[in-house]
Amino acid sequence: MADDSPEEVDDLTIRRFLRARGLDIGKASSMLLRYLKWRREFVPNGSISLLETPNEVAQNKMFLQGSDKNGRPITVILGARHFQSKGGLEEFKRFVVYGFDKICSRMPPGQEKFVVIGDLKGWGYANSDIHGYLGGLTILQEYYPERLAKVFLVHVPYIFMAAWKIVHPFIDKNTRKKIVFVDNKKLKSTLLEEIDESQIPDIYGGVLPLIPIHESK
Repeated sequence: MADDSPEEVDDLTIRRFLRARGLDIGKASSMLLRYLKWRREFVPNGSISLLETPNEVAQNKMFLQGSDKNGRPITVILGARHFQSKGGLEEFKRFVVYGFDKICSRMPPGQEKFVVIGDLKGWGYANSDIHGYLGGLTILQEYYPERLAKVFLVHVPYIFMAAWKIVHPFIDKNTRKKIVFVDNKKLKSTLLEEIDESQIPDIYGGVLPLIPIHESK
């Protein structure tokens, strides 16, 4: 599977950017050129090292294991473990890129998308990071177009909706369609619609233990 570095702009990458801009060649070309410029500047070494994200990695909040019924890799994010770190917004954005690149590297040939389980159990105002959320959203929508298959938001507390109302207007229409708020009583049954039980994390009634993304192979 080719990565998303400037040296590896293959046909699949070009098609993703085209789909993201409704097959408008001009808009897709502009988007791709912005991506290439960003990639050269933000990831000059071709990849993000764990040494560049020590504070984010220490929070142990992102995991990678298993795949859905379509072979799309699954990442689990524990929102209550996220805090604004002393590394600031730039380190957080580097961690986001590290995570996306790691997920993309796990995709089987021909697969382009991944699935997210965003677990907000225990999330409180101390975890709220609007600048971080918007920074990660921008990276996803502008530089990893057509990579996201679906987001399952689980264990969503009522107080999270205050942050959601701020972030929601910045989510494009295509991304909004991929976000599912899961009823706690239907959590496992909802996941089973798209993920085999053998691939569901054990904390949701499956069998796979959570593997921190920096430890996944």
